[in-house]
Amino acid sequence: MNSIEYVSTRLESLIQMGAEKPEIVKQMALATDGWPYVFGAWGEQCTPANRRRRKSDDHPTIVSKCQVLNGSKSSCTGCKWNLPVDMFDCRGFTYWCLKQAGIIISGGGCTSQWNTASNWAVKGTIDEMPRDKLCCVFVKDGSKMSHTGLYLGDGTTMECSNGVQHKNLASKWTHYAIPAFLYSDLPEPTTKPTLRKGDSGTYVTLLQTELIQRGYDCGKAGADGKFGSGTLAAVKSFQSDNGLEPDGVVGSKTWTALDSSEPVRRYRETISGLTLTSAEALRSQYSNAVVEEEPA
Repeated sequence: MNSIEYVSTRLESLIQMGAEKPEIVKQMALATDGWPYVFGAWGEQCTPANRRRRKSDDHPTIVSKCQVLNGSKSSCTGCKWNLPVDMFDCRGFTYWCLKQAGIIISGGGCTSQWNTASNWAVKGTIDEMPRDKLCCVFVKDGSKMSHTGLYLGDGTTMECSNGVQHKNLASKWTHYAIPAFLYSDLPEPTTKPTLRKGDSGTYVTLLQTELIQRGYDCGKAGADGKFGSGTLAAVKSFQSDNGLEPDGVVGSKTWTALDSSEPVRRYRETISGLTLTSAEALRSQYSNAVVEEEPA
């Protein structure tokens, strides 16, 4: 079983190698094979305190298998999961794996994840699922989705049930969905979410990128996927410039205005023959200015 440190190092290595997003998600899922299933967990470390916080009488099997919760021991010593590792339930597992590749899916449960249109590029029944792409898979029970996992694009799935286990594709899956922005050759969802200060994720990064391309400053961090004060100021400026109420909330009108506006054309200017003092003075005024000594 792999430790948190190993998985973190593995993720860093994949990013440095320039791995595509689907490969990052797949490798993260495989690297966490065997990590514990705990209802309501979204990737926090498996410790006695976190276990007790997630204890539920509705899941007696989980309680009985944990030596801390069943009272057989007061610590994790001797536990097969004591490396340390993180813990998940099914919806937390898919959310966490996708998050490692910068893909954020909204919704607090399987059903709400499935029903949030902006989460997905495409979705449908399991018989329509492309067998060569990484997807989220679901089990529909009546009107709700009762379980979810990851199809790895190679005939196998990872799911969180009594430990995160690598299994062959089973007939129990009824539906699939491919997350938005996971594959560049798939269409973006037609419905974009409403965003406001405090939000984070893939759509915030998209918003920041489009604002920056149109000449608006989102702050020193740039397109970091976090809707902070810098992004709020940029949104308000854009809204004012486009005849919208500058409330800082990015709804359908603001998205439409962004989509219909043109990115700012950018130019480079080289000034020759300056003294060092003059060149340094210019550099102090423009953060992206470069001072180079001219050949004699």
